[in-house]
Amino acid sequence: MTDKDSKEIQFKPKQEVTTAAELTSPGLVFTPSVDIFETDRELTLLADLPGVTAENLTIDLRENTLTLIGEVEPAGGADEEGLLIEYETGKYHRQFSLSSVIDQSQIDAKMNDGVLRLTLPKVEEAKPRQIEVKPG
Repeated sequence: MTDKDSKEIQFKPKQEVTTAAELTSPGLVFTPSVDIFETDRELTLLADLPGVTAENLTIDLRENTLTLIGEVEPAGGADEEGLLIEYETGKYHRQFSLSSVIDQSQIDAKMNDGVLRLTLPKVEEAKPRQIEVKPG
């Protein structure tokens, strides 16, 4: 296997939230991995939330802070006994501070196969434009 092949797929385990604050509810809380992309018109945020459905996801926006909270229900039925459980369940929690460049009224969210896609459009004033140079 070449060095290039070993870098194509990398396993990244779930990271539990580490905070000095005390949790007020029992259970594990994880930090979802995100990718953020930018164009002239918008920012796109992709968050990995495996096992989270649209119904179990809350996106809260207040005072320029965008908060993602997702919950994964344990697998298996009530009458089943777990023999080997490697997939940890719990909640996902992540916060982002939004600048004034984002048009908060136009944010769009879509959930597909455990991946959240947030589209954060920029305000008109923040979009780049060409300025015409006139002779004289």
